[in-house]
Amino acid sequence: MCGIAGAAGFTSHQPVTDTVLAGMLATMQHRGPDDEGTYFATHAGIGMRRLSIIDVAGGHQPLSNEDESCWIVFNGEIFNFPPLRQQLLERGHLFRTHSDTEVIVHAYEEWGEACPEHLNGQFAFAIWDRSRERLFLARDRVGIKPLYYAEVNGVLVFGSELRTVLAHPSVPRELDYEALDQYLTYEHVPVPRSIIRAVSKLPPGCTLTFGRNGSRVARYWDVDLSLSETGPIRTEADWCEELRETLRSAVRMELISDVPLGVFLSGGIDSSAIAALMTQESNTTVQSFSIAFEDASFDESTYARQVSQHLGTNHHEQTLSQQQMWEIVPRLGDILDEPMGDSSVIPCYLLSKFAREYVTVALGGDGGDELFAGYSTMQAHRLTGLYNRVPGLLRSGLIEPAVRALPVSHNNLSFDFKAKRFVEGAGEPPHVRHHRWLGSFSPAEKAGLYTPEVAAALAGHDTWALAAGYYHDSRAQHELNRVLYLDMKLYLDTDILTKVDRTSMASSLEARVPFLNADMLEFANRLPLALKLKGFTRKYLLRHVMKGVLPDNIINRPKKGFNIPVAKWFRHELKGLLLDTLSQDRVNRAGLFRYETVERLMQQHFDGRRDNRKLLWTLLVLQLWYDTWMQAPGTPAAAITRP
Repeated sequence: MCGIAGAAGFTSHQPVTDTVLAGMLATMQHRGPDDEGTYFATHAGIGMRRLSIIDVAGGHQPLSNEDESCWIVFNGEIFNFPPLRQQLLERGHLFRTHSDTEVIVHAYEEWGEACPEHLNGQFAFAIWDRSRERLFLARDRVGIKPLYYAEVNGVLVFGSELRTVLAHPSVPRELDYEALDQYLTYEHVPVPRSIIRAVSKLPPGCTLTFGRNGSRVARYWDVDLSLSETGPIRTEADWCEELRETLRSAVRMELISDVPLGVFLSGGIDSSAIAALMTQESNTTVQSFSIAFEDASFDESTYARQVSQHLGTNHHEQTLSQQQMWEIVPRLGDILDEPMGDSSVIPCYLLSKFAREYVTVALGGDGGDELFAGYSTMQAHRLTGLYNRVPGLLRSGLIEPAVRALPVSHNNLSFDFKAKRFVEGAGEPPHVRHHRWLGSFSPAEKAGLYTPEVAAALAGHDTWALAAGYYHDSRAQHELNRVLYLDMKLYLDTDILTKVDRTSMASSLEARVPFLNADMLEFANRLPLALKLKGFTRKYLLRHVMKGVLPDNIINRPKKGFNIPVAKWFRHELKGLLLDTLSQDRVNRAGLFRYETVERLMQQHFDGRRDNRKLLWTLLVLQLWYDTWMQAPGTPAAAITRP
């Protein structure tokens, strides 16, 4: 696992100097504390920071093919590299190492721009093809590993993190207002934008080729849930057996490592399933890790301990303390070099930092919700069909006023929070209500938030256009399949996987996600919706497969989510930080929002009149990010200090 960076160009000036590339790599020392390497050609320079996982001694990068016409820097792991290496050997390729990196460069020699189709792994890589004078970038199917780039004045700059691209002197730091608007809606900035106007994110399942004629982005893979609607009819038992074997194979494949590994264990069905299969496939005792909370409504540690005892893992637990929270929250602008309003980044960071004391690699259960309809929003969409049959006068005259009058509770996923969110979105089209339930600010709330200058810059911008495009472009016909597609394209990539990547890499820990193994993705594409969401039962088939493997109460318990008590903290422990960060001086200096609106949101929350946890957290993270990255536009990007 590494951080990669570089630049290519055909202008009169050098696209990247050794000093600039060294500065870009320095921003990612946390991603690769073990090694550094660079390669320079007439029209390109590429480099990497390495966290050694496979072929620790021989996997130094950049690495070339036999005649040194192609050079690669690579971030990630290729899980099918042993059979792929054998296939390439039989085709006449010569290998100098046993690393998965060298397999990619020979796959590029063999299949050219189609090489990612042959890779099962989590990856972002760059190949400088000297003979063709082109730079080739690629990202894995669902975006487990990140890749940013900017094309400025004929030079293409790339890096594993936004901070890395910003370290190149040609890349200007100018806020993208449309990306800002998307962030406030979705709580993250979806691909292909970044929060910086000049910088883009390469979408998952895509490649980018840059040469003398410019750049070209091409897609090699996409989620296709229409396959689940048109495939052959099979029995539930057949699907169970295929899921059982596919998931087992994925876990077995992702256990490959030359360094210690463990598992993130929350006590939910996804992480517990991964832990169970690890214990069956591993020849050593599995190390498991979890985070506990003092607030009982957020704490899942008893379930994690139960699963650990049931499976026989060597379990490690840490409680999120007030002191740790005070230390982490002010650093979010640095840990997240692009704003992301998912508060679970706090326990994820603490969990990664804790696990890194024992292991270098950790497997987790991320992706299970997206593949198997695990979010409660899926049930809510199904419930909406029933709710909207209730006469309109009864809804507007009785039900909705009663819901709005519910007293505010700051417990995790409290009834009033879910009920108010539900009625707010129930009357909207599916793609809108989905993100009203998941996201933060509504268009009306943003209209009252923006300064006149920002509002003018966003005139005509459609908040929901991106979600609408994904929803309608999905090849699936069923409404809920289209919603699952939305989650895969929007929520999974730039929220869930970005959170996991940034927090694990900030701790120099490699995180792996077997549910998103290429074989599992292909299986989920074909699995009928009725075996994902059966009635109101989420993850139906996965629960069925885990019977007899996990305790029944683990299989059947409702989803809690990896949340933190933000609503309570904003009224007590974090109130001072919130008031300081969103002070009139700092808000006005940024010039994005009306302070009186921000102040009103805080006061409503402090008084208990409204639960504004999501709105305030979204603003807090943005302001922390802005103060870290935008206050001195000409300065080098900050680097995370390794814990």
